[in-house]
Amino acid sequence: MGLFRRAARARLASQVIKRLRRAGMGDARYHSASFTIRFTRPGDDQPSVLRLEEVRKGHVDRFVTGLVRAKGLPATWAEARPLLRPVLRGATTTADVLEPLCRPAFPFLAEFVVVDQPDTMTYVNATHGWGVTDEEIFAAARGNLSGAKLVGVAEEPVVVQFVDDGDSYWTSHLLLDGWLAALAGQVGGNPVAFAPERGLLLVTAEDSAHLPELFARAEMIYLASPRAISPAPYISGKDRKTQPYNQENNKVRIKRAEAVLAAKEYARQAQQITNAAELLITDDGRTRAVWPRNEPTLLPRADEIQYGETITVWENLEPRLTPQGLNPERWRAETWPPEES
Repeated sequence: MGLFRRAARARLASQVIKRLRRAGMGDARYHSASFTIRFTRPGDDQPSVLRLEEVRKGHVDRFVTGLVRAKGLPATWAEARPLLRPVLRGATTTADVLEPLCRPAFPFLAEFVVVDQPDTMTYVNATHGWGVTDEEIFAAARGNLSGAKLVGVAEEPVVVQFVDDGDSYWTSHLLLDGWLAALAGQVGGNPVAFAPERGLLLVTAEDSAHLPELFARAEMIYLASPRAISPAPYISGKDRKTQPYNQENNKVRIKRAEAVLAAKEYARQAQQITNAAELLITDDGRTRAVWPRNEPTLLPRADEIQYGETITVWENLEPRLTPQGLNPERWRAETWPPEES
């Protein structure tokens, strides 16, 4: 390793150690060979390990703040592992810890991990300090789901409702490879699922006469619920992984559901960032990003863009836009296009 890189690593470690000690973790020590810091949180008996490659330059204070464990979070991996569960949430969900551990699941949705205890559910943060990788945490959380299977076989397409009692995590089962596909016999065909809110999972067959009704029902529940997840439908792909449902016969309904999900998630995101443009749904079901003033803005992805009184399709302005690396993604726009003479 070069001299300059070692020096840069040492500087970052020094900044983190100073911040940890100010936060009450006076035993923080840097281990240069593994590029880690060991420290003991107040109230813990065992030290935690911080991998410094997880710390982004210029974000030390915010990162260390996230190390202060939320109340009820286990101190060790052995204690935490059997309590972990995956949860499906909107990508803009603000969890009860700073920088929660999450990864993209489906469009506008993310997979988070929680610690499930009798009276509380605590989100795991990205700086958990358990000495294991994030992938190990996600795998353990999924492995702790029951993977429950229904018995019996439907003689015709039916709707199966999974109502959560607080311990079942039915909507999270969509994250298990093959689980949705395995319900084919119980719903009478290729399963299509809706997770409109945290406590409810609706599943029916793809060729069921009940499917159109479920689109409307899922949207109604989604828009009314303070615990909403998604009004969109999901199906098992060829790789047995759950994916968004895309079928020509239901193209209009699917587009409507996806637009409703996008509008709500972008609206929630707009509360957390500045210069965020609004996303609207037009009467014919198209999405429209509204750019009302000729000044820099962050546009949501849409079918069309309205700047001032002009409406144009997204593709016409896309070369002028810069993606920002957000989830959901937004594109920075600087000024309106010049008027054509």
